[in-house]
Amino acid sequence: MNTVRLTMAQALVRFLAAQKTVIDGQTLPIFAGVFAIFGHGNVAGLGEALYQVRDSLPTFRAHNEQSMAHAATAFAKASRRRRFMAATSSIGPGATNMVTAAAVAHVNRLPLLLLPGDVFANRRPDPVLQQLEDFGDGTLSPNDCFRPVSRYFDRITRPEQIIPALARAMTVLTDPADCGPVTLALCQDTQAEAYDYPVSMFEERIWAPRRPRPDEDELAAALAALKAARKPVIIAGGGVLYSEAEATLAAFAEKHGIPVSETNAGKSTLAFDHPLAMGAVGVTGTSAANSLAEDADLVLAVGTRLQDFTTGSWALFRGEGRRLVGLNTQPFDAVKHRGLPLVCDARVGLELLSAGLADWTAPAAWTRKARDGKADWETVAARYTGPTNAELPSDAQVIGAVQRAGARSDVVVCAAGGLPGELHKLWKAGAPGGYHMEYGYSCMGYEIAGGLGVKMADPAREVVVMVGDGSYLMANSEIATAVMLGVKLTIVVLDNRGFGCINRLQMATGGANFNNLLRDARHETLPAIDFTAHAASLGAVAVKAKGIGELEEALQAARAATTTSVIVIDTDPLPSTDAGGAWWDVAVPEVSVRGEVEAARRRYVEARALQHLGD
Repeated sequence: MNTVRLTMAQALVRFLAAQKTVIDGQTLPIFAGVFAIFGHGNVAGLGEALYQVRDSLPTFRAHNEQSMAHAATAFAKASRRRRFMAATSSIGPGATNMVTAAAVAHVNRLPLLLLPGDVFANRRPDPVLQQLEDFGDGTLSPNDCFRPVSRYFDRITRPEQIIPALARAMTVLTDPADCGPVTLALCQDTQAEAYDYPVSMFEERIWAPRRPRPDEDELAAALAALKAARKPVIIAGGGVLYSEAEATLAAFAEKHGIPVSETNAGKSTLAFDHPLAMGAVGVTGTSAANSLAEDADLVLAVGTRLQDFTTGSWALFRGEGRRLVGLNTQPFDAVKHRGLPLVCDARVGLELLSAGLADWTAPAAWTRKARDGKADWETVAARYTGPTNAELPSDAQVIGAVQRAGARSDVVVCAAGGLPGELHKLWKAGAPGGYHMEYGYSCMGYEIAGGLGVKMADPAREVVVMVGDGSYLMANSEIATAVMLGVKLTIVVLDNRGFGCINRLQMATGGANFNNLLRDARHETLPAIDFTAHAASLGAVAVKAKGIGELEEALQAARAATTTSVIVIDTDPLPSTDAGGAWWDVAVPEVSVRGEVEAARRRYVEARALQHLGD
């Protein structure tokens, strides 16, 4: 056997650089690069190894460990899970900063390779700087926090262990069912230790997407359920995009007359103006999609994990004799709520279902109802997003301005707070991937870093990040990274002076205005934060827009710019789009001294009576 003597870190990065994929006939590295913040736990071993392969496996310096892992996750999502990135940190706080990002990737089923440094395997210098000591377990380190938020976790304590660990890592990162974050905790002494590695380990390997076919009995059961349906609907999740099945979905819906609604992850599978695209479903859904969901006797859930925002906390679907077909690569998701499982790739499954249905179509009256409902919703939605002279516009009015100033090919990026609800209902996605929302973990601080990752994955498209002042304050450092890398973003900061979304939820559940808006939080001095000055200090072109008219002008200027722009606009924290939507189960206290809470509790009990579990 031919071997080459390398340190474990050198073997690791040489292996990563040799992994390839083929997209549109072009062979590309499957790892687009490594985000790195070096410290004493990774600079000498992995840092030196990355330097040696910097031309074939580029290293990108970030400013915050959590944010760089968010950027890597967003890159993978924008790349439809076909390509991905790694992120490395030192031990201690650098590593645990990435735990939240690992959870984001885990919840959203996205590939991310995390390479945190770890303590000395030989334990000679223990305890080293930043080492956490457990009094009852000498094997623990802070990296054990990654175990519940990783699809695969391994701690490398000997150099040869990296050989099977990397094989397992690639299997998980590229598997459509088990895809998620992989953590390889790299003991810092092991990184620098040498071993005679087989040369074959570093041969080029092409990874193609796996498209599993369904079990014949499951397919037959799904077809029988569809053929018996009189009021079928499709819920499209992120799995449709990851399968690159949007054209197949459109053809399926058109041929069989079935309306399509979308989860946050699945939004943009169909263009907003497709006649059967009903838009968002669930808590933040359109009236078009939700009225159909309420009446449906069959729900074909494609590539979705059916979280509570999609199902209205399982109170949305009320049709007589309703059935659920779960088309998913992951059996765990396919059988939720007694769904008939159809475990397979989304594109393959839709193609086989269409062939099996032959000329079957949904009743014309049902398809007509869907189209009429969509037209009604579009009329209503336009009233929320239209131009205004208000000094403090709503989130919906800002969304309308961003939409009017943009193009069908644009990508809007967002994550947590009130904006996801408004965008899910109101954003008109013109092309697949044009709506990039992290709403699985709903992680504040994802937005700007996510925009960086999206733009790195798809540099030809304009990327607009919409972020509230709360999320901006939590994580904004990757503005500097975007400027440093020459990555152009347009970032719109909506300043409602607090956590407006949760303040509205607090009010809806009978609570007093408390600790959400800055004015309602304990303070000696009410903050007056200059977001434009801050963004400019990070290297962005920053302006403050006074009203919707100035916002649209600033957006046009940002579009013509060659560097990252930040546009700040003050907004009203109270209004939201009350049309559409569905109930969301947020528990209200049974006992309170406040009459508002008692009234909210009565409403909550009434709504919960519609919730169905396991039927």
